[in-house]
Amino acid sequence: MLEGFHPLKHALRFGANVIEVASTDLRELDRLAELLAPDLALRLRALGRHVEPAVFEQLAPLAPATGVIALAERPAIEPRDVLADPRALPVVLLEDPRDLGNMGACVRVAAAADVAGVLTTGTHDPWHPDALRGAAGLHFALPVSRLQTLEELERTDRPVLAVDPDGEPLDPLALPPRALLAFGTERHGLSRELTARADGSISIPMRPGVSSLNLATSVAAILFSWRLCGHPVSSLP
Repeated sequence: MLEGFHPLKHALRFGANVIEVASTDLRELDRLAELLAPDLALRLRALGRHVEPAVFEQLAPLAPATGVIALAERPAIEPRDVLADPRALPVVLLEDPRDLGNMGACVRVAAAADVAGVLTTGTHDPWHPDALRGAAGLHFALPVSRLQTLEELERTDRPVLAVDPDGEPLDPLALPPRALLAFGTERHGLSRELTARADGSISIPMRPGVSSLNLATSVAAILFSWRLCGHPVSSLP
Protein backbone atom coordinates (compact mmCIF):
# COMPACT_ATOMS: atom_id res chain seq x y z
CA MET A 1 0.00 0.00 0.00
CA LEU A 2 1.45 3.34 -1.12
CA GLU A 3 -0.30 6.16 0.68
CA GLY A 4 0.15 9.51 -0.99
CA PHE A 5 1.76 10.96 -4.09
CA HIS A 6 5.41 10.86 -2.99
CA PRO A 7 5.51 7.12 -2.16
CA LEU A 8 3.86 6.40 -5.50
CA LYS A 9 6.30 8.68 -7.32
CA HIS A 10 9.33 6.96 -5.79
CA ALA A 11 7.93 3.48 -6.37
CA LEU A 12 7.44 4.17 -10.07
CA ARG A 13 10.76 5.93 -10.42
CA PHE A 14 12.63 2.94 -9.01
CA GLY A 15 10.92 0.24 -11.01
CA ALA A 16 8.03 -0.99 -8.87
CA ASN A 17 5.25 -2.96 -10.48
CA VAL A 18 2.36 -0.65 -9.61
CA ILE A 19 -0.91 -2.52 -9.93
CA GLU A 20 -3.53 0.10 -9.11
CA VAL A 21 -3.68 3.87 -8.59
CA ALA A 22 -6.83 5.28 -6.99
CA SER A 23 -7.46 9.01 -6.92
CA THR A 24 -10.33 11.22 -5.83
CA ASP A 25 -9.41 13.82 -8.46
CA LEU A 26 -7.57 12.79 -11.62
CA ARG A 27 -7.00 16.39 -12.67
CA GLU A 28 -5.29 17.04 -9.35
CA LEU A 29 -3.18 13.90 -9.88
CA ASP A 30 -2.17 15.32 -13.29
CA ARG A 31 -1.26 18.63 -11.68
CA LEU A 32 0.89 16.97 -9.02
CA ALA A 33 2.61 14.86 -11.63
CA GLU A 34 3.45 17.85 -13.83
CA LEU A 35 4.69 19.79 -10.79
CA LEU A 36 6.58 17.11 -8.84
CA ALA A 37 7.32 14.28 -11.26
CA PRO A 38 6.99 15.33 -14.91
CA ASP A 39 9.03 12.28 -15.89
CA LEU A 40 6.14 10.11 -14.68
CA ALA A 41 3.17 12.18 -15.86
CA LEU A 42 2.18 9.92 -18.76
CA ARG A 43 2.45 6.74 -16.69
CA LEU A 44 0.39 8.22 -13.89
CA ARG A 45 -2.26 9.37 -16.33
CA ALA A 46 -2.51 5.84 -17.69
CA LEU A 47 -2.62 4.19 -14.27
CA GLY A 48 -4.97 6.60 -12.49
CA ARG A 49 -8.51 5.49 -11.75
CA HIS A 50 -11.14 7.71 -10.17
CA VAL A 51 -12.81 6.60 -6.93
CA GLU A 52 -15.45 8.42 -4.97
CA PRO A 53 -14.24 10.24 -1.83
CA ALA A 54 -16.40 8.05 0.42
CA VAL A 55 -14.67 4.95 -0.95
CA PHE A 56 -11.23 6.55 -0.82
CA GLU A 57 -11.62 7.34 2.89
CA GLN A 58 -11.93 3.61 3.58
CA LEU A 59 -8.73 2.58 1.79
CA ALA A 60 -6.32 3.58 4.57
CA PRO A 61 -6.52 4.40 8.29
CA LEU A 62 -5.73 8.02 7.46
CA ALA A 63 -6.51 9.08 3.91
CA PRO A 64 -3.54 11.00 2.42
CA ALA A 65 -4.10 14.68 1.70
CA THR A 66 -2.83 14.29 -1.88
CA GLY A 67 -5.88 12.17 -2.68
CA VAL A 68 -4.01 9.21 -4.13
CA ILE A 69 -3.40 5.66 -2.91
CA ALA A 70 -1.73 2.89 -4.89
CA LEU A 71 -1.01 -0.82 -4.71
CA ALA A 72 2.36 -2.17 -5.81
CA GLU A 73 3.89 -5.61 -5.91
CA ARG A 74 6.36 -6.28 -3.10
CA PRO A 75 9.66 -7.60 -4.51
CA ALA A 76 11.00 -10.94 -3.25
CA ILE A 77 14.30 -10.15 -1.54
CA GLU A 78 16.50 -12.66 0.26
CA PRO A 79 18.80 -11.33 3.00
CA ARG A 80 21.62 -13.57 1.77
CA ASP A 81 21.53 -11.79 -1.60
CA VAL A 82 21.78 -8.39 0.11
CA LEU A 83 24.76 -9.58 2.14
CA ALA A 84 26.44 -11.08 -0.94
CA ASP A 85 26.33 -7.83 -2.96
CA PRO A 86 29.96 -7.49 -4.17
CA ARG A 87 29.97 -3.71 -4.47
CA ALA A 88 32.02 -1.67 -2.00
CA LEU A 89 28.89 -0.33 -0.32
CA PRO A 90 27.75 -0.76 3.29
CA VAL A 91 24.61 -2.54 4.43
CA VAL A 92 22.53 -1.14 7.29
CA LEU A 93 21.30 -3.61 9.92
CA LEU A 94 18.56 -2.42 12.30
CA GLU A 95 18.27 -4.73 15.28
CA ASP A 96 14.69 -5.07 16.48
CA PRO A 97 13.52 -1.54 15.58
CA ARG A 98 10.33 -0.66 17.46
CA ASP A 99 8.98 2.44 15.70
CA LEU A 100 7.74 1.73 12.18
CA GLY A 101 7.91 5.34 11.06
CA ASN A 102 11.49 5.60 12.28
CA MET A 103 12.31 2.35 10.49
CA GLY A 104 10.95 3.87 7.30
CA ALA A 105 13.02 7.01 7.85
CA CYS A 106 16.13 4.81 8.05
CA VAL A 107 15.24 3.26 4.69
CA ARG A 108 14.78 6.74 3.24
CA VAL A 109 18.22 7.82 4.47
CA ALA A 110 19.84 4.62 3.21
CA ALA A 111 18.28 5.08 -0.22
CA ALA A 112 19.53 8.66 -0.41
CA ALA A 113 23.05 7.60 0.60
CA ASP A 114 22.91 4.76 -1.98
CA VAL A 115 23.95 1.81 0.17
CA ALA A 116 23.61 -1.87 -0.72
CA GLY A 117 20.51 -2.49 1.38
CA VAL A 118 18.71 -2.40 4.72
CA LEU A 119 18.15 -5.48 6.87
CA THR A 120 16.13 -5.69 10.06
CA THR A 121 15.55 -8.19 12.84
CA GLY A 122 12.64 -8.53 15.25
CA THR A 123 8.92 -8.92 14.82
CA HIS A 124 8.12 -5.84 12.74
CA ASP A 125 7.87 -6.24 8.98
CA PRO A 126 10.09 -3.58 7.35
CA TRP A 127 7.49 -3.41 4.53
CA HIS A 128 4.64 -2.52 6.88
CA PRO A 129 2.49 0.35 5.47
CA ASP A 130 3.65 2.65 8.30
CA ALA A 131 7.29 1.97 7.38
CA LEU A 132 6.55 2.54 3.69
CA ARG A 133 4.94 5.85 4.60
CA GLY A 134 7.99 6.86 6.66
CA ALA A 135 10.27 5.98 3.76
CA ALA A 136 8.12 7.85 1.19
CA GLY A 137 8.09 4.68 -0.90
CA LEU A 138 11.88 4.42 -1.17
CA HIS A 139 11.83 0.74 -0.26
CA PHE A 140 11.84 0.24 -4.03
CA ALA A 141 15.13 2.12 -4.41
CA LEU A 142 17.23 -0.52 -2.63
CA PRO A 143 16.80 -4.03 -1.17
CA VAL A 144 14.93 -4.11 2.15
CA SER A 145 14.42 -7.39 3.97
CA ARG A 146 14.23 -9.03 7.39
CA LEU A 147 16.67 -11.51 8.91
CA GLN A 148 14.95 -14.41 10.63
CA THR A 149 17.89 -15.03 12.98
CA LEU A 150 21.32 -13.56 13.61
CA GLU A 151 22.80 -16.91 12.58
CA GLU A 152 22.32 -15.76 9.00
CA LEU A 153 25.25 -13.38 9.57
CA GLU A 154 27.61 -16.32 9.97
CA ARG A 155 27.59 -16.81 6.20
CA THR A 156 28.67 -13.27 5.30
CA ASP A 157 32.19 -12.04 4.68
CA ARG A 158 31.18 -8.47 5.50
CA PRO A 159 32.93 -6.92 8.52
CA VAL A 160 30.30 -6.25 11.19
CA LEU A 161 30.60 -2.88 12.95
CA ALA A 162 28.44 -2.23 15.99
CA VAL A 163 27.33 1.38 16.43
CA ASP A 164 27.76 1.85 20.17
CA PRO A 165 28.38 4.83 22.49
CA ASP A 166 31.48 3.08 23.85
CA GLY A 167 32.95 2.37 20.42
CA GLU A 168 35.87 4.04 18.73
CA PRO A 169 35.04 7.56 17.50
CA LEU A 170 33.78 7.46 13.94
CA ASP A 171 36.43 7.94 11.25
CA PRO A 172 34.58 7.77 7.90
CA LEU A 173 37.79 7.22 5.97
CA ALA A 174 38.53 4.13 8.06
CA LEU A 175 35.19 2.41 7.48
CA PRO A 176 35.96 -0.87 5.71
CA PRO A 177 34.43 -1.53 2.29
CA ARG A 178 31.19 -3.51 2.44
CA ALA A 179 30.80 -2.97 6.18
CA LEU A 180 27.64 -4.20 7.87
CA LEU A 181 26.66 -1.29 10.12
CA ALA A 182 24.56 -2.54 13.05
CA PHE A 183 22.26 -0.13 14.88
CA GLY A 184 20.29 -0.94 18.02
CA THR A 185 17.28 0.73 19.60
CA GLU A 186 17.57 4.07 21.36
CA ARG A 187 16.55 2.61 24.70
CA HIS A 188 18.28 -0.78 24.71
CA GLY A 189 21.08 -0.48 22.17
CA LEU A 190 22.41 -3.62 20.54
CA SER A 191 21.92 -7.06 22.02
CA ARG A 192 24.83 -8.91 23.61
CA GLU A 193 24.54 -11.55 20.90
CA LEU A 194 25.01 -9.07 18.06
CA THR A 195 27.71 -7.15 19.93
CA ALA A 196 29.60 -10.42 20.41
CA ARG A 197 29.41 -11.11 16.66
CA ALA A 198 30.80 -7.67 15.76
CA ASP A 199 34.32 -7.25 14.42
CA GLY A 200 34.54 -3.79 15.97
CA SER A 201 32.47 -0.89 17.24
CA ILE A 202 32.18 2.78 16.35
CA SER A 203 30.55 5.76 18.02
CA ILE A 204 29.20 9.08 16.81
CA PRO A 205 31.01 12.03 18.40
CA MET A 206 28.50 14.14 20.33
CA ARG A 207 28.40 17.06 22.70
CA PRO A 208 28.79 16.00 26.36
CA GLY A 209 25.45 15.65 28.09
CA VAL A 210 23.59 14.52 24.97
CA SER A 211 22.75 10.92 25.73
CA SER A 212 21.61 9.58 22.35
CA LEU A 213 20.34 10.31 18.87
CA ASN A 214 17.17 9.22 17.15
CA LEU A 215 17.76 5.98 15.21
CA ALA A 216 17.26 7.51 11.77
CA THR A 217 19.47 10.45 12.74
CA SER A 218 22.24 8.05 13.77
CA VAL A 219 21.95 6.18 10.48
CA ALA A 220 22.06 9.48 8.59
CA ALA A 221 25.10 10.75 10.50
CA ILE A 222 27.19 7.69 9.71
CA LEU A 223 26.05 7.12 6.13
CA PHE A 224 26.50 10.71 5.06
CA SER A 225 29.85 11.08 6.79
CA TRP A 226 30.86 8.05 4.69
CA ARG A 227 29.26 9.47 1.53
CA LEU A 228 30.82 12.93 1.94
CA CYS A 229 34.28 11.41 2.08
CA GLY A 230 34.01 11.01 -1.67
CA HIS A 231 32.55 7.53 -2.07
CA PRO A 232 30.82 7.43 -5.47
CA VAL A 233 27.10 7.09 -5.91
CA SER A 234 26.86 3.77 -7.69
CA SER A 235 23.28 2.93 -8.56
CA LEU A 236 21.06 6.01 -8.67
CA PRO A 237 19.64 6.64 -12.15
